[in-house]
Amino acid sequence: MQLILLKSKIHRATVTGASLDYEGSLTVSADLAELVGLIPHEKILVANLSNGERFETYAIYGPARQGIIELNGATAHLGKIGDRVTIMSFARVTPEEAAVHRPRILVLNDKNVVVRYDEDASVRSFKVVANKA
Repeated sequence: MQLILLKSKIHRATVTGASLDYEGSLTVSADLAELVGLIPHEKILVANLSNGERFETYAIYGPARQGIIELNGATAHLGKIGDRVTIMSFARVTPEEAAVHRPRILVLNDKNVVVRYDEDASVRSFKVVANKA
């Protein structure tokens, strides 16, 4: 059995740009993406806190230390500069892996500066029950 758990989360990022002419994706400053373990071209789910839109796309790296969060291609229709978004990626894990899995979570301010980093965000006890085959 495989479970799908939150792997990475960038919470309350502020959209800094939108480019309709780009082929697609969401640009994230490399330093922010690397902190949560988000890799280039990884599938992501984006929730726009400002308008309620949710969409899937993939992440690409932008220049580090610039706080870039840019909607590209069709996703540019789903938000605007200044909107707050949450960017999430997920991983498939076994129940045994789930018992020790901890997502990496960043919380940003309105300038996309890190205000909290939780490398061990879900401190919970999971009890793995053996499968009865």
